[in-house]
Amino acid sequence: MLPRYYTVKQAGEHEINIQRSRFIAHINRAETENEAQEFIQAIKKKHWDATHNCSAYHIGEHDQIQKANDDGEPSGTAGVPILEVLKKRKLKDTVVVITRYFGGIKLGAGGLIRAYGKATSESLDTVGIVERKLTQIIHVKMDYTWLGKIEKELRASEYKIKEIHYLDIVEVEIYVDESHVQPFMDWMVELTNGQCTIEKGETAYLEIDICR
Repeated sequence: MLPRYYTVKQAGEHEINIQRSRFIAHINRAETENEAQEFIQAIKKKHWDATHNCSAYHIGEHDQIQKANDDGEPSGTAGVPILEVLKKRKLKDTVVVITRYFGGIKLGAGGLIRAYGKATSESLDTVGIVERKLTQIIHVKMDYTWLGKIEKELRASEYKIKEIHYLDIVEVEIYVDESHVQPFMDWMVELTNGQCTIEKGETAYLEIDICR
């Protein structure tokens, strides 16, 4: 598993109009080529009457799956510009389909490349980008009398709370960078005067919004 990487925050779509043609960009995450293809086919089915449904996806820890499809546009003017935006922004596990409804005015090869690139970039800005950072989940169990103090300290720190379980005793799950696990555990012991139980859980990705 990669220690960190960038991908889209969520699925979404964004439309732009250029010379009377509608370009509707649809974006989603896809961790496998099968997931990407299913998304592409779903968009094609939804927009069966469109002039083109061009697509690209960039998948895998080492970017080993890269595909682009012009869907009837002149070769290299649609799928490749979409893929190049994904690569330039270093996005992984991302699929984009851009639906075009032709407006009657031809854009030429250069115009098409710019249009598909612009539609991709603007749609990414709309749905948002996140950094997925691999972390260790730490479980801290304590008496309820400590919860207020611990929650306040955590929310003022660099650590992020994943979940709080209100059981016979309270259990807080926290995302902790793998290099900070021991200092974090020591901190918890200090804050509670040793009156807590700390356990390592699974590793999980923490998603952090990125402004670009």
